[in-house]
Amino acid sequence: MLTRAEVDQAAQDLLQAEADRRQIGLLSLRHPGITLDDAYAIQSAQMARKLAQGRRIIGWKIGLTSKVMQDALGIDTPDSGVIYDDMDFPDGSTVPAGRFIQPRIEAEIAFVLKGPLHGQVTRDQVLTATDYVAPAIEILDTRIQRADPVTGQPRRIFDTVADNAANGGIVLGGQRHAPEDVDLRWVGAILTKNDQVVATGLGAAVLNDPVMGIVWLSDRMGQYGQHLEAGQVVLAGSFVAPVECPPGTDIHADYGPFGSVSVRFA
Repeated sequence: MLTRAEVDQAAQDLLQAEADRRQIGLLSLRHPGITLDDAYAIQSAQMARKLAQGRRIIGWKIGLTSKVMQDALGIDTPDSGVIYDDMDFPDGSTVPAGRFIQPRIEAEIAFVLKGPLHGQVTRDQVLTATDYVAPAIEILDTRIQRADPVTGQPRRIFDTVADNAANGGIVLGGQRHAPEDVDLRWVGAILTKNDQVVATGLGAAVLNDPVMGIVWLSDRMGQYGQHLEAGQVVLAGSFVAPVECPPGTDIHADYGPFGSVSVRFA
């Protein structure tokens, strides 16, 4: 268990890394006894500072929802992070050069809420609280090194959670659907990078049902005194592996009848 001072220092280091566009070392090496509670405390400490600086929370993201990604990190649970108003990029927009450190993207289904969700909820309650679902791209960025350059140790879930679940931005597609009108398990995407197909996937890769990601998130947030609010967007989890986006990358995600969404990195 970290002390309050250690939590505050880690939060400050991550915020400074974000401002300076540079990465810091693994918190799991700095604090070998770090827990998930500590990691979420570090995330919350950053949230408090961002809100004090005038940032606004527009939603939440869920990560590590696929079995492949969980096995790779030796975990059996997803993670979550905060989406702030300055992370919102319009469909078809260009991300300015230098905006991120090492941007990657993932294809996801976004849930936009019309009602709040508190603590333990059912699948039906999530659907009732959802205004619409839409195609989305999540932009990932890491303020913590992906692996320690000396030992080779990769990031652990504690590092990822503390780093706001590697969240960088969201690009929301314009096509909207009532969630009960679509079998989200079968919503798929063909992801192209500079006109080359680099990934394909189906919604079922997200906990076998993207709606269950929202069920998990509401429960997780309830454990930390948080809840989902009407008007917020939730990225339910990726059903493709992350795609690297160096400068000059054009990304297009084709969801077929569900819609499409694109973004470019200058």
